[in-house]
Order: sequence, then structure tokens, then C-alpha cells
Amino acid sequence: MTELTYEAQNVETLMNIYGSFDANVKVIEKELNVKIINRDTNIKIIGDEEQSKIALDALTVLAEMAKSGEVLNEQNVRYAISMAIEGISGEIVNLTGDYICISSKGKPIKAKTMGQKKYVETIRNNTITFGIGPAGTGKTYLAVALAVDAFRKKEVSKIILTRPAVEAGEKLGFLPGDLQNKVDPYLRPLYDALQVMLGVEGYQKYFEKGLIEVAPLAYMRGRTLDDAFIILDEAQNTTPEQMKMFLTRIGFGSKVVITGDITQIDLPDGKRSGLKEAMKVLKNIEGLEFVTLTHKDVVRHPLVQRIINAYEKADALKRK
Repeated sequence: MTELTYEAQNVETLMNIYGSFDANVKVIEKELNVKIINRDTNIKIIGDEEQSKIALDALTVLAEMAKSGEVLNEQNVRYAISMAIEGISGEIVNLTGDYICISSKGKPIKAKTMGQKKYVETIRNNTITFGIGPAGTGKTYLAVALAVDAFRKKEVSKIILTRPAVEAGEKLGFLPGDLQNKVDPYLRPLYDALQVMLGVEGYQKYFEKGLIEVAPLAYMRGRTLDDAFIILDEAQNTTPEQMKMFLTRIGFGSKVVITGDITQIDLPDGKRSGLKEAMKVLKNIEGLEFVTLTHKDVVRHPLVQRIINAYEKADALKRK
């Protein structure tokens, strides 16, 4: 058995690390099979030598997150443990202090994992970025935050958000209203993200002025999109023809983010995914980059990570 000690800088940091009803340290104890004891501002770790060192590194990561103003939760704790296991806990400094923009309620929006950090930096440094990964990894949310930041800085004059209106078991024809009413439910996640960044009134003002456009992918045909930040969401549900059509709309001064999850394709049987084909066809093109996010980058409820892991294991078994 080994006993290691982590010394917190102050009581506030210690309380944040421990969490409500010691929930955070209980996760560390369970995952790493160690015992954690609090003595003043010292945290003693008792257990197997290797596991205790991982726990110490995880506590160091959590302390850095707490110092940057992060309110720690189970997702943070599990990510800190994964960083410690991979031996990259020192890289946590790259996640602290940098934010993309401020939401309408004054909350700083920033990357919460190393995968998200890479995604954000890739978008900033390239004309076209493909963000590929499972649900909950922040693909769309971070892209919208970057779009709002570019718009506020007057780097672009317009934000355009689009996605294919592909049915996931439902039928458009049975929905009430005209065409716009029918496709609005498909665009709702994009509306929601924009309203978080700009507020409902701010979003409405820019929308009415035509500075923000949220529309189905079919509406992009025949246009040239200059001086805009364009996001194509749910790109796994495009056909190769739609993907080519979209990519050839891009004009001067524009930045494009294309997001998708190739494990959730809702196209009819026999239809090829434009996103999957683009991943093969568009390799090694200057100014265009692909970023893959994984279950480690999920920032929703921890159960989402477990669900994604379970499906990934099932798919791996099928392939075998």
C-alpha cells in the first residue's frame, strides 16, 4: 500500500474538488480503488502505488479546473482520471483561461476537453473544418459559439446554419403547417444554440435583419455564400450530391464547419452518406481539415459516455 498527499491551495478549491456530499472524490475512489481522506487542506490517497499516482494526477487536474472557475462535476472527474491514465495531465493548462465567447447570460463558453480544444483551434486555422463524433461532444455548440464570436468581431457579416431535413422515423408530411413549419423541428437545435449565445431578443433582431439565416440544406442550392460563417449540421444525412453542392457554394471571406456522426445515419437503405464519402475524397486538401471527437469529449450526462461506449463495442463485435 502507498500513501500520497495532495495539498490544496485553499478551502474553496478543496470544497470544489470534493463536490456536493463528496461526490467527486467518491468517483475517484470507485474508479481507481483507492481511499481518499481529508486532513485540513491536505488530501491523503491510500492504495496501490500506480493507482494512487493516477489519483494524485487526477486531483491536480481537478484543482487546475477549479482555479479557472470551473464548477466540478462527475464528467470533469472522469475526464481528469482519463487524462491521468494517459499521462497527459500536464496539458490541462491548455484548457484553462481561454474562452470562445460570452453567452447572453454572461457565461464564458470554452472547450472542456483536449479534443474540443483541437476542434476549436482547427476551425480557427482553416477555411473548412469537418467535426466528426458522437452526440454530446459539442460539435454544433462550439461551432455556433465560434460563429457568434466571428460575427461580433465583424470577421464575417452573416451566420448561416443549415442541416438536411431527413426523417429519423417520422414523416414530414404528417407535421402541421407550411414547408417552413415542417422543417423547423429539424432546425431547433441550431435555434437553441444561437439563442444561448445571443439571447432570444438578440437572435430575433439579427434574424429579422437577415444577418442570421437558419434553413434546410435544399435552400442553399444555386447560391454563392460570401463573407459568412456557415455551419452544416447532421452532415451524415447528406447524399454525396448534396455534400458536393454545399461545398461548391462557398465564396470569398467565408468559413465553414461541417458536423456529423457517422454512427447515426438516417438515410434510406441504399443511399450513400455524403459525409462518409467526403472523408475519403477530400483527404490532404490544403485549407480543409478533419477532426474526430470521441466518447472522451462528451460533455453531457456521464451516462451518455457509457451508452456510446456500449454501442462502439457492439459495432466492433459486428465488424469482427
